[in-house]
Amino acid sequence: MERPAWAPRSIDISVPSVSRIYDYYLGGSHNFEVDREAARKAIEFMPGLPKIMQANRAFMRRAVRFAVGEGITQFLDIGSGIPTFGNVHEVAQAEQPGAHVVYVDHDPVAVAHSEAVLDGNDDAEVVAADLRKPHEILASPQVEHLIDLNRPVALLLVAILHFVEDVDDPHGAVARLSKELAPGSLLILTHASYEGIPLPPERAEGTVDVYKDIRNPLIMRSRDEIARFFEGYDMVEPGLVPMPHWRPQTAPEDEDPYAFSGFAGVGRTA
Repeated sequence: MERPAWAPRSIDISVPSVSRIYDYYLGGSHNFEVDREAARKAIEFMPGLPKIMQANRAFMRRAVRFAVGEGITQFLDIGSGIPTFGNVHEVAQAEQPGAHVVYVDHDPVAVAHSEAVLDGNDDAEVVAADLRKPHEILASPQVEHLIDLNRPVALLLVAILHFVEDVDDPHGAVARLSKELAPGSLLILTHASYEGIPLPPERAEGTVDVYKDIRNPLIMRSRDEIARFFEGYDMVEPGLVPMPHWRPQTAPEDEDPYAFSGFAGVGRTA
């Protein structure tokens, strides 16, 4: 298998990766045949998967603009993936030049490509770290350099928590990160759920099985389980809702039915 120049030598390009599959759904070019094969299998069960990813990105951009409008100029995006058009730093720095952005991902391709995209941008950096080890993220030189935890921060956990199994205590990881955030900080979050998918659950389960097969289980949680991530936060209107319903800029009824799969919300620390 040909290894492209952008692929770090250390990665096994015969094993699919969640962030490269996501890149494929979004029409990106930083993926391998093994990723495309897994993505095509998942799409067989759930044809609207790319629409769900696009809805995630659209929500993220609206939420970042909202955060800047609230006076927040620091962004910590964990599970940021492979940069495609319209990333957090592009949106935030267009609205507020000089906004600080730190991306965090454990996929070496995502990190290497982020480094290339951010080259020359003094206000944005990337950390190779894992959401399951929040202390490593907070203690990283990049966070210490760009994020002042005594001032409000927007913490983004977009389409990442559903890849953390209960045994790895995702609620605990979010609580530990939240504890370090100054009053007035925001938690910006999306999460997959069987609720809202325009398919019978057993059909959607086919997609879940594809992720299980590549050893990156996709954990579908209920709305109530997702709401628990916001413990200690005041929900920003309209609360925890399907993605197109969160402060839409276009009529939600014009959206693809798949865009309503899962939930999105923003909470504010008191």
